Amino acid sequence: QVQLVESGGGLVQAGDSLRLSCAASGGTFNRLAVGWFRQAPGKERELVSSISWTSGTTYYRDSVKARFRISRDSVKNTVDLQMNSLKPEDTAVYYCASTSQGLQYVPSQYGNWGQGTQVTVSS
Repeated sequence: QVQLVESGGGLVQAGDSLRLSCAASGGTFNRLAVGWFRQAPGKERELVSSISWTSGTTYYRDSVKARFRISRDSVKNTVDLQMNSLKPEDTAVYYCASTSQGLQYVPSQYGNWGQGTQVTVSS
């Protein structure tokens, strides 16, 4: 199974930007959909954005639609999440995950997960 490795998290101030990257180690994202999820303390894991590797079709939750951008890079074999105008409520552990079932919206539909990367936004 392909191992997913996230990078790019950190501590930033409100209004700053971060770029998260999800790399597929030992394989590719071919014919998969990749989602970026986040989980804040005491809250459920939620889908932030997702992309179909084949078609490039994307999804964003409403709260990030105007600020985040998901993209795929076939050369680096990564799925990146550019996060702009960060807010304290974006603070969470961010996970990337993949599914062979097309664009899905719930965590249970994703079978392969990375270890997560912490994003902390201070006010």
